[in-house]
Amino acid sequence: MLSTQTKSLDVEQIRKDFPILQRKVHNKPLVYFDNAATSQKPKQVIDALNFYYNNYNANVHRSIHQLGEEATAAYEKAREKIAEFINAQYQEIIFTKNSTEGLNLIAYSLTSSLKPGDEIVISQLEHHSNFVPWQQMAKHLGLKLKFIKINEEAELDENSIRETITKNTKIVSVNHISNAIGTINPVEEITKIAHENGALMVVDGSQSAPHMPLDMKKINSDFYVFTGHKMLGPTGVGVVYGKKELLENMRPFLYGGEMINEVKFEDTTFNQLPWKFEAGTPNIAEGIGLGVAVDYLKKVGMKQIFERDREIVDYAMERMKNIDGITIYGPKERGSIISFNVHGVHAHDVSQILDSEGVAIRAGHHCCMPLMSVLGVTATARASFYLYNTEQEIDTFINAIHKVKKVFGV
Repeated sequence: MLSTQTKSLDVEQIRKDFPILQRKVHNKPLVYFDNAATSQKPKQVIDALNFYYNNYNANVHRSIHQLGEEATAAYEKAREKIAEFINAQYQEIIFTKNSTEGLNLIAYSLTSSLKPGDEIVISQLEHHSNFVPWQQMAKHLGLKLKFIKINEEAELDENSIRETITKNTKIVSVNHISNAIGTINPVEEITKIAHENGALMVVDGSQSAPHMPLDMKKINSDFYVFTGHKMLGPTGVGVVYGKKELLENMRPFLYGGEMINEVKFEDTTFNQLPWKFEAGTPNIAEGIGLGVAVDYLKKVGMKQIFERDREIVDYAMERMKNIDGITIYGPKERGSIISFNVHGVHAHDVSQILDSEGVAIRAGHHCCMPLMSVLGVTATARASFYLYNTEQEIDTFINAIHKVKKVFGV
């Protein structure tokens, strides 16, 4: 049996922090390989949520009583932690409820100043959250939506990048890592090309923020979006990073309380950054919980997590190569995601058999229906890994795939 003490981090010690990993599913030990959809939460994050509700539950920014001041301090401290985590300024961190809301915020606010015929560029790899908002704004405003194509290795085609982004392009928006097939996109290079053509650059970092070190100054995109629930944090909280000078000149996405400076019968002036884009009572406990999740990730080390991803993916790919009758989608160099199909078996059936063995994976189009059409499939089975997964769990996964083949006689 392989050791879970790896050259990058001590997985067995990490697993002790995740209570859910102790449970059984169908009387089998849980093997959780659906991390691209949502990650599990360490007890440190769970305890932080409980501590907030048990000890200083109050609204933020409004009340001057003790509980309100404690809640505000903890919530804004979480914002500071996240800014430091990605090398950004405090005012550049906008809390949202998830990446989807963040991308809608950016799409709505940025396109309000465009004129008919202006061009927006996205890629064939995009999640619906980074596809539909731009598509619908383009339809509504008479804009032109263009797509960077993928090559035979399922990576963004270099020629297509340069041909699609032109002087007519106003906004480029691509993901950092594909949630469907694990492709890691060269966002720094794409940002340079976008800026050379006078376009703004948006990056969907939903799959990258949990898995790799991020430096907003180095990437230099104008906006970067990610979500807490995929990076050990609670559901209901996400982040938009935006360059300060751009955020200051953008229209708010939502209106109401908290995001205002002064309201008169005739007009309203808006709050300063970052609260200008945070209308209403925020997800306070969840924001605090995300700050604790960031503490946890920093303690483990993002470089170490990225290295561990390589170890677990390489081990899984090596084991899967020895199975006849499966197709693996995506490039050789990938994030911690493996999408595959067993020949003659629908992905949903694969997932159901694996579930009977305690193995949780995702099956379907992964909110990437346009990409599935390019790949020529309607669905794939997707295993996605994180810092608490082990080689022994990969072995269980492989045995479960063999059971699929046996059950369906393929």
